Parts: sequence; structure tokens; C-alpha cells
Amino acid sequence: MPSCSKCKQPVDSQAVNCPHCNNPLKAFGHPGITLYQSEDNTWLCDRCIYHQDDTCNFPQRPYAQSCTLFHDLSIPLIPEIATPSSRQGWTGIKNWFYRYRGLVAIALLILFSVFLVLSSR
Repeated sequence: MPSCSKCKQPVDSQAVNCPHCNNPLKAFGHPGITLYQSEDNTWLCDRCIYHQDDTCNFPQRPYAQSCTLFHDLSIPLIPEIATPSSRQGWTGIKNWFYRYRGLVAIALLILFSVFLVLSSR
């Protein structure tokens, strides 16, 4: 259950305003638009990814204490989904052979040549 950024009381995730201190929790009174608010009167822009790459067009920038566009720099925009190689099974082996098919072909040619030389003796 989320908490209010102002009074730290637990609130419903769909609440538009905090029932304890009447602090706005959703932007424009709409339960689908999250309103990010700074704590301890700090600015959000210092740690926002859109401020760092200069794509923010928010009028209160760089001193915004509440924002609808805020995204923390420490959290990637697109989370990386990595499948462990132990779970890939045959598909992982097949992909590895496809990726390194040139080296595999050279290794097979060398092994075939060594086999021919040893069998001709």
C-alpha cells in the first residue's frame, strides 16, 4: 500500500487526494496519472532522466517539486529481461553455434585435417 509523500500515512493506490492531509496524489484529479512529489523540499529534476538528457519541457524545470513525467535515473527506462543460459537448453546451444558458425567451421576443418593425417599413417 503506497504512502503519502507529505504525511507518510498509508493511502489507497487509487486515491486522488490523501484523506489525512488532503495532499494531491494524482495529477489533474485523475486516478490514472501519477503525480511524483519530492520529499523534504528537494527538487525532482536533480535525479530525473529527462532533465539529464535535456528532453524535459516541464515549465517548472529545474526546480520542480511535483511532476508527472519524473523517472529516476537509477531505474532503466526499459528493464532488461535476461534468460539464464541454463534455462535456454537446446535453443541456447543452437544460437551459440549460429553466432560462432565461422569459428565452428574452421575448428571442424582442422579436426577433419588432423583425422585425415592420422588415418593415412
